[in-house]
Amino acid sequence: MAAKNHPPATGGRNLDPWYANYARRTAGLTVSEVRALFAVASRPEVVSLAGGSPFVSALPEDLIRAAFERMLAEHGADALQYGGGQGIVQLRERILDLIAIEGITGVSADDVVTTTGSQHAIDLITKLFIDPGDVILVESPTYVGALGTFKSYEADVRHVEMDDDGLDIAALEAAIHAARAEGRKVKFLYTVPNYNNPTGVTMPMSRRREVLDLCVREGVLIVEDNPYGLLYFDEPAPDAIRSLDADNVLYLGSFSKILSPGVRVGYVIAPHGIREKLILAVESSILSPSTFNQWLVTEYLETTDWRAQIDTFRGIYRDRRDAMLRALEEYLPQLSWTTPQGGFFTWVQLPPGLDSKQMLPRATTELVAYTPGTGFYADGRGRDKIRLSFSLPEPERIRLGVRRLANVINNELELLETFGDVTGTREIDHRFSSAPPDLQ
Repeated sequence: MAAKNHPPATGGRNLDPWYANYARRTAGLTVSEVRALFAVASRPEVVSLAGGSPFVSALPEDLIRAAFERMLAEHGADALQYGGGQGIVQLRERILDLIAIEGITGVSADDVVTTTGSQHAIDLITKLFIDPGDVILVESPTYVGALGTFKSYEADVRHVEMDDDGLDIAALEAAIHAARAEGRKVKFLYTVPNYNNPTGVTMPMSRRREVLDLCVREGVLIVEDNPYGLLYFDEPAPDAIRSLDADNVLYLGSFSKILSPGVRVGYVIAPHGIREKLILAVESSILSPSTFNQWLVTEYLETTDWRAQIDTFRGIYRDRRDAMLRALEEYLPQLSWTTPQGGFFTWVQLPPGLDSKQMLPRATTELVAYTPGTGFYADGRGRDKIRLSFSLPEPERIRLGVRRLANVINNELELLETFGDVTGTREIDHRFSSAPPDLQ
């Protein structure tokens, strides 16, 4: 075995003796910024404004217990058995009620494929469409979990610039033409149009139509990921892009944000041919999504006032968004940030000269965590940005976290003014990189 095939060694020993046997595509499996943060951010003394975890404590315990007990009493044998690759029809029928709120009508349960969370759906779609070197167009910035999947399949990920209304149409058209001029295939556009992760920006209906018209004209499939759409604060988001076109859009949804990420249930609305391929891909990878969890979600949707529970979540997240924005205005008025109308995140621009990734160890020492902007780009950009999540901490904890963050930023600015370099070679402490992922 040639020495060049071995991983870096420590103390004269190979870290992984199987390194040379891995498939080439595993080079794309790298630790995300969010995963590296997870262990330190989960310490109780640290105010975590990093991971986008929903506030599941707002779910009434008796409501979940009652749904669980009814599920076992009425469907226990089925719930404990194998299921089909498309998912149980009872859940797929209930999903039609959810997507109707987003303007998606004229759909049958047969158009729905159930997945193990929307992350699973992203993986399946990428597996179906991407050969090494194929181009995927994404927002600039975009969801870190999608980037990890795209890289693992050796896609050529290209960012499309955004403005206050989401994807810039001229930049999108230029990106399509540039890729084709290089002889590359543009397989799809991946977009999070509602309360975008990480920016919080929402695409208005006029822009959705422009994006759709351009992609239809250029023959580019749209993958519309919508985990946050029902979590608006004042006015609902515009109808889904999928509501405008049944043939050129793959629509991804999830119960992670409106119920619980622990149930690991998501879904795809797909045109007939793609749907059949998705079912085969599910069966080849996991046989079927969890029947037990699907029946639990079905029972929840059939027997509880889930709309009222989503209203409860909206109120909680609105209050926490407001607490975040007030704290930023109080402690960091010199910075700029987005004002999300729903979802979990705001996107903050740092002053010139500060590096969000290299500043992070100082922040964790000061007992506050955020996500560096670099995690949301495939090309190393984003060092001057940070994502702040307001979904999980109580409002007072949010205020405390922003105050601590302000101390870090102001100290770094003082060092920058005095010495001209505040970061040196500081990086995320990868002792924490073996912690479980928190990618949403």
